[in-house]
Amino acid sequence: MISQLPKWVELGAFVLALIAGFVNAIGLLGFQHQSVSHLSGTATLLGTEVLTYSFQKIFHLIGILFSFLLGACTAGYLVHGSTLKLGRHYDTALFIESILLLISAFFLISSSYYGHFFASAACGLQNALATTYSGAIIRTTHVTGIFTDLGIMFGAILRGEALDKRKLKLFLFIISGFVFGGTVGAFFYSKYQFSALFVPATLCFLMSGFYRAHSKKHS
Repeated sequence: MISQLPKWVELGAFVLALIAGFVNAIGLLGFQHQSVSHLSGTATLLGTEVLTYSFQKIFHLIGILFSFLLGACTAGYLVHGSTLKLGRHYDTALFIESILLLISAFFLISSSYYGHFFASAACGLQNALATTYSGAIIRTTHVTGIFTDLGIMFGAILRGEALDKRKLKLFLFIISGFVFGGTVGAFFYSKYQFSALFVPATLCFLMSGFYRAHSKKHS
């Protein structure tokens, strides 16, 4: 599947992973220290909070889980098919992600944890977008699956199979993008607090415009 993707996918995956790492860093560094780009920790926290009977925290955590699901549902509605094809609504999905991040920023600037819901929805939309066009190979909002795939790849090499250089390159782009996004997100958060979310929102908007222009040029 990866060998069939166009060459610019690596750059796109890097930028998307950077956006997710950026957003997640702000969630972790901000009030309530909540990750929003992946759900394993959130689901665990929900399980532990059930014993505390803290209904506000339970509602908060359920809201993050449900928002991620709604974001993924939005991508599933807009983008169908397991292959990358010009003309599909990737630009619309990225534009919506940009709007969700802007709304998240406004809520978080007002010290409302509802901002976490919109940030989580943005990440769910982005992850489903990349997963859909790559046939579930590429995930850009977390790196657990990527490290798992790397481990499988290296195990296969030890068994004598050939190294898939394209896949290795793509995985390294995603990992480095996510880590670098966390660094940049932490830097901007230290300077601008939650207003830093305007940066990934702008990146999503620009990617939407670039994709639309590229699609029209080659249609």
